[in-house]
Amino acid sequence: MEVKHIALLPGDGIGLEVMAEAVKVLDAVGRRFGRSFRYETALVGATAIAAVGNPYPEETHRICLSSDAVLFGAVGDPAYDLNPKAGIRPEQGLLAMRKQLGLFANIRPTVCYPALRSYSPLRPERLDGVDFVVFRELTGGLYFGRRGREGDGLAFDTCTYSREEIRRIARLAFETAMGRRGRLTLVDKSNILETSRLWRDEVQQLQADYPGVQLDFLFVDNAAMQLVRNPRQFDVIVTSNMFGDILSDEASQLTGSIGMLASASLGDTSRGLYEPIHGSAPDIAGKNLANPIAAILSAAMMLRYSFGLSAEAECIEQAVDRVLERGIRTADLVGDTGIEPVGCTEMTAEILSALQSA
Repeated sequence: MEVKHIALLPGDGIGLEVMAEAVKVLDAVGRRFGRSFRYETALVGATAIAAVGNPYPEETHRICLSSDAVLFGAVGDPAYDLNPKAGIRPEQGLLAMRKQLGLFANIRPTVCYPALRSYSPLRPERLDGVDFVVFRELTGGLYFGRRGREGDGLAFDTCTYSREEIRRIARLAFETAMGRRGRLTLVDKSNILETSRLWRDEVQQLQADYPGVQLDFLFVDNAAMQLVRNPRQFDVIVTSNMFGDILSDEASQLTGSIGMLASASLGDTSRGLYEPIHGSAPDIAGKNLANPIAAILSAAMMLRYSFGLSAEAECIEQAVDRVLERGIRTADLVGDTGIEPVGCTEMTAEILSALQSA
């Protein structure tokens, strides 16, 4: 039996809790399908800074490189948020990991579960049929450009993109659209930004290679409005690093909670990084209040994208769906319904039960 090697990077805050629950589900689906996983845990984020002074240590990078896939929790610590002059921050570990592993495409699916439509701030009828994917470029743009301060009151951040950075993620987005409903939307700000004009030029040129895909364009401010006004119009969205960061977090609210959204970060190899898009949530860390579903669905994405185990991934996704249909909710999904929420470990236990009884 082939053993898949998974690097576990729990990180900070609730990352440790949701990671533990995702591993339980992986082990359960492994037993059911006769798969075997080997785990190796490594430091990242504030935990790594406290231990070795580096948010992404060399040893962590070595473990990631030797793995078949990386499962990630969350990074962040309020002590760094309160110090705007901190030279080292937990989030730098995630950025460094994406860059050093060559992970240029972040894939964030947004699916509105029928059982959770009433938890979204949008009216339920606006959510029927909402199922789209955001492709966010990960290693270019403002987050990696030259930055600094000059004099007593000037700060700058530089946004740069190359043709190749744009084309490699656009091709992935086009290919995904071909396997879905055949529609790709480029989100940019080409009426203002030169980098966005390059995005539009390159994506338009690539369209000739994908005649079966309808390509359209939205400025980012309009796209943000359309996600609220008519989210079902979207199939696949491709966009730059910062725009994708903001829009995918906005999209999370369509699902009822940011605790529901998984993501995959991919490069040129099958080794991917899989993570829930929520943060470290230090206010609820260690209290068994976190929603483990995004981490569990991230593990399902890992099975599908890095290991080619679609049946195993679908088994997990269907188990999550059945639990939600039964009305089981963590605290972030309760709202003012009066439902008694379950804890992080209890939600996983329900998902394991559904997985085993299917």
